[in-house]
Amino acid sequence: MKLRYALGALTAIGMAAGASAASADTLEDIKAKGSIQCGVSQGLPGFSSQDDAGNWTGIDVDFCRGVAAAVFGDADAVKFTPLSAKERFTALSSGEVDILSRNTTWTMTRDTQLGLNFAGVNYYDGQGMMVPSELGVTSATELDGASICTNTGTTTELNITDYFRANNMSFELVAFEKADEVVAAYDSGRCQVYTTDRSGLAAQRLKLADPEAHTVLPEVISKEPLGPVVRQGDDTWFNIVKWTLNAMINAEELGVTSANAAEMADSDNPNIKRLLGTEGTFGEQLGLPNDWAMQVISQVGNYGESYEANVGANTPLKLAREGSVNALWTNGGLIYAPPIR
Repeated sequence: MKLRYALGALTAIGMAAGASAASADTLEDIKAKGSIQCGVSQGLPGFSSQDDAGNWTGIDVDFCRGVAAAVFGDADAVKFTPLSAKERFTALSSGEVDILSRNTTWTMTRDTQLGLNFAGVNYYDGQGMMVPSELGVTSATELDGASICTNTGTTTELNITDYFRANNMSFELVAFEKADEVVAAYDSGRCQVYTTDRSGLAAQRLKLADPEAHTVLPEVISKEPLGPVVRQGDDTWFNIVKWTLNAMINAEELGVTSANAAEMADSDNPNIKRLLGTEGTFGEQLGLPNDWAMQVISQVGNYGESYEANVGANTPLKLAREGSVNALWTNGGLIYAPPIR
């Protein structure tokens, strides 16, 4: 009962804060301060991580840079705030950040009870489990009685509980607020299993003392559609964020890249002309210049470029798109965007 009360109180606080923060015109506020504040992870390779020089990279980082390019014509007009899973929604609801682009799962509760809007999906994922190879475990069904490390404030806690109960197995949950604390605990042997989204396992595995000594088990125990989030109550800002993602996806489908965007502006293809702003007034409909998508694509790239550069088959994460749900719909995947028309 105490947990239920606490969750109810947090929801009420989140809705109140979200309504208050969104009452202002987000776009005008952003223009006034000259940059977008983007909430990202505290360090998840391939998605959002910072190097020793302070530079942020990753698929979630690229998305925020794309929104900055759409709004300002400058992909560098963005600042990044690293957030734990526990504090991310409060930071967005309170107005500390303008966008949350932090490997966040779209769920009904988050969409309806926290005063938030998900702008789409930029990575389709599912929860998995990783174990030391020396255990000789080949299936999650062999983990009865295991100790399991994960993050607090995430969907992983509920998912892992549901999975073990459904399979009549017991477990010990060892939860930490910061992702690096989870990695350290697992690597030191504090727990036998590390559970999070499978993309997260691929990323965090790189931080282990001996990455090759660990095995990701075959089971995928949940659906985890990950994507950017904004506050409810400001449809203008919501539309800009949503259509930036759609533009990057449509650009890949149409063959428009950072290298050829300027040349493709002269295309006779009406879909390309509308995307790049040489036909219609689609930028005006968003309150932006008509070349908004041209700026996104030429400065940041299309969805496929960002994916391959950050998490693709030739990166340390080796998350190949071929045969994956993260392939374009034309290649058998789920990546699909509404048309610009």
